[in-house]
Amino acid sequence: MMPSLFLAHGSPMLAVEDTPYTEFLGKLASQLAPKAIVIFTAHWESETLTISSSDDIYDTIYDFGGFPDELYAIKYNARGSSIVASMVAQRLQANGIQVKTDTVRGLDHGSWTLLHRMYPEANIPVVQISVHPYLPAEQQYKIGEALRGLGSEDILVIGSGVTVHNLRMIRWGQTTPEPWAVQFDDWLLEKLAANDLESLFQYEKLAPNARAAVPRPEHFVPFFIALGSGDPQHHAKVLHRHYDLGTLSYLCLEF
Repeated sequence: MMPSLFLAHGSPMLAVEDTPYTEFLGKLASQLAPKAIVIFTAHWESETLTISSSDDIYDTIYDFGGFPDELYAIKYNARGSSIVASMVAQRLQANGIQVKTDTVRGLDHGSWTLLHRMYPEANIPVVQISVHPYLPAEQQYKIGEALRGLGSEDILVIGSGVTVHNLRMIRWGQTTPEPWAVQFDDWLLEKLAANDLESLFQYEKLAPNARAAVPRPEHFVPFFIALGSGDPQHHAKVLHRHYDLGTLSYLCLEF
C-alpha cells in the first residue's frame, strides 16, 4: 500500500548536493517500492490536465539557468507507462475531469530532481501530470480525490511543489526561518490535524501571510492534489520540515 506524498522540490541543486534533505529523500524511498509513480509537477502548467503517456525513456528537461555544469550533465532516464497513464486518465474522466495526453514532453526539474535522489536507478515507470494553477483549491483536491486508491495498487502519487515559495523574499545566506513563513506552515498543519478542509480551501483568505507564502499558486496546488489522493482515514503526517534561505519551505507530508 503506497501513501500519497507532498514533497518539496526546492532548488534544482538538490540533485547534486548532499544535504539532510537529500538524505531524507533517500531514506524515504528505501521504505517505498512502488510499481509506478504518478507525479504532479508545479513546472508544467496547462488549462487542461495533461498526462505524459509514453513507454519511451524521457528526456531530461533543464528548465532553469545559471547553475553549475554538473547539474546539466545529469540524465534521469526513467521510462513512462502508457498503461498507467491510461488508468489515470480513465479515473479522472470518470469524475468529470477533462484530460489530454502528451507523448513527447520530458521530465522537468519538479520531477526529476526529486526522483533522482529517491530512485537513482530510474527503474520505476513515471507518469508526469501538469497542473492548472488557477483552479480553486477544492477542485485541485477533487483531482487528487479521483485518483484515490491508486496506492492500493502500489502506485505512488506525488505532488511536487512547495508550500512557501516566494523567490522575491528569500534571504541569501540566512540559516534561520522567517517567522511569517513558519506561521503559514503552522496554520496548514493545524488545519490538517483538525481535518478542516473548508478552511484549507479558503487559505487565501484565512491563512496568515498567505499572499507572501503563495504569491502565485502553481507550487502550492500539488499540496491539495496530494491531499485529495490520500487515504481519508489516514491522518496527515509530517515527514520532513526545514527552511532554506529564510523563507523557502521544505515541508513534506504523507497522506
